[in-house]
Amino acid sequence: AGNSPKRVSNLAIRTMPNQDAHVLAIDIGSSAIRAGIYDARASLTQGSSVTIRHEQVIRSDGTSTEDPLVLATLVESAIDQVLSQRNDHRKNIAGVGIASMASTILGVDQTGAPLTPVYTYADSRSSDDVVSLRQSIDIAATYQRTGVMQHWSYVPARILWLRRTDPDLSQCIHKWLDFPTYLYSRWFGFNRARTSHSLAAWSGLQNRSTLDWDTELLTSIGLQRDQLPNISPHSDVQTGLQAPYATRWKPLQDAGFALGVGDGAAVNIGTGCIAPDRTAITVGTTAAMRLFAQHNSASDLPTIPHGLWGYPLTNESTLIGGAFTEGGSVVKWCSDVLQMPDISALDDALKSRESASHGLTVLPFLSGERATGWATDATATISGLSSATDGVAIVQAMMEAVAYRFSLVAELLNPYAAKDSIYVAGGNAMTSSDWWVQTIADVLGAEVHTTADDEATTRGAAILALQANGVWKTLADVMPKLHKRFDPRLEFHDQHSDGSRRQRDLYNALIQH
Repeated sequence: AGNSPKRVSNLAIRTMPNQDAHVLAIDIGSSAIRAGIYDARASLTQGSSVTIRHEQVIRSDGTSTEDPLVLATLVESAIDQVLSQRNDHRKNIAGVGIASMASTILGVDQTGAPLTPVYTYADSRSSDDVVSLRQSIDIAATYQRTGVMQHWSYVPARILWLRRTDPDLSQCIHKWLDFPTYLYSRWFGFNRARTSHSLAAWSGLQNRSTLDWDTELLTSIGLQRDQLPNISPHSDVQTGLQAPYATRWKPLQDAGFALGVGDGAAVNIGTGCIAPDRTAITVGTTAAMRLFAQHNSASDLPTIPHGLWGYPLTNESTLIGGAFTEGGSVVKWCSDVLQMPDISALDDALKSRESASHGLTVLPFLSGERATGWATDATATISGLSSATDGVAIVQAMMEAVAYRFSLVAELLNPYAAKDSIYVAGGNAMTSSDWWVQTIADVLGAEVHTTADDEATTRGAAILALQANGVWKTLADVMPKLHKRFDPRLEFHDQHSDGSRRQRDLYNALIQH
């Protein structure tokens, strides 16, 4: 296939859902809020889409936060804008679905008013507390109970950090809520606040077997059970908007609001990666590779490989994968610092370069490392620079380095994937660069498909709302179209294998564990 990917189509209609029903879907991403009305086939209705940009407070000390009131106002404004459009489907909205950047947390008082900013998954100020926490727990046992390696991207160390750095504020916090649960507490009442298994899992505090908060870990960090919301299946819808939202959003008065889920779970669902025969690759600002593993019950859970995480969606389905802080962010860094063009403008220049020919070895940890090493102190490194190195070579090496990180996750996921499974790639960075998708296919030595839907996260949230409100029977009633297929170029696979080996050697030499 080379740089001329094949176009494919595999639309598979498995049931005929109620064609009159529609849902409103919302994606709260790290840089934008997207919302729109989706029909019963999980297709975006024309003219209903809204995008609102927002920015996090990011500082050199590791701060990554947002103002909860500002962010909530923007989400509510997105809903206002969708509902204000001239769209006949507004009167048939059966439900609402929300996907959100995961591992968000904020502290609230007894009335539900915010006392802290929203701390995002990228806030790394709790690095020292991660070290202390790991020393105080049985790491291996906690890993399998919660499905995660404790790290600054998760909530437990963040709670310890705030208690250490601002004890007075910490003592005032009545409850800790993830951001979608905070939204629902505004819309339906603070005393009714619940979170989903998906978002609870992304906190790093949920027990995979009981699907409740992990008692041992709560004890380790000195947190009381009643300081967290109750956990329910995402399909347990909330209804009964309170004032002033019942009047403000009249088309949603009878809608069932499905509990929020993590954006990674929504992407997999939106791209049809809901079983071991499809593995999702997502590259936006950050990047991730994930698949859904099926099991009979919460007592028959898959072992989580060291280096990855496992987040239950239900008691019969666990999302297993790895996420990186690096993704489209490395290209943006090259654009900002090296004054290089954006990713789509670089595609032709990159296609003219030989794979892995630049002599550079890169650890792309511009914002620290998550999977697969979970080092708390990792930083980016470019090795092999010379006077002959140009900007395009650095961009190429950075993007190839991200592809090599995917190969590490793929190795660990392999035992859980079906024999003839395929990779499905999405995210704005992927859809902007055929070269990058092709490179990932070459590195993995496997075919990679892209989807025709640019907003897989929002589509996934819509599907969850359709199922929760009884419109769909399964998560696969209407599968998405696959758009392009990139076959691996085996002649380049060995070159990338050597580049991947050099990256591992550099990692082992520089990163302390």
